[in-house]
This record gives sequence, C-alpha cells and structure tokens, in this order.
Amino acid sequence: MTYTCSDYRLEMILLGIRRRLYEEDLPEDEKERLLREIRLIEAEMEMQDL
Repeated sequence: MTYTCSDYRLEMILLGIRRRLYEEDLPEDEKERLLREIRLIEAEMEMQDL
C-alpha cells in the first residue's frame, strides 16, 4: 500500500479531532459530534468497519 498526501492529511485531521476531545468544558453534544466524525474518518481510512 502506498502512503499518499491524502493519507497524511486524513491522519492529521484525525489527530486534531482527537485532541479536541480532551479540551476542558467541551459540551457533550460537541463530543458526540467529534466522535461521529472520528468514526467516519477511520472508516474512510479503513481502520475500522462501520
């Protein structure tokens, strides 16, 4: 498998979203939205099944 710029970009987006989950005072609805976004990106990267 070739590692592309798109792969790198998705990894950096995923990293940024995961870091946001650890912010203090993050509303519960925002956490849920971020978790959904993580699942979508991971599925796109074929890291897990939906």
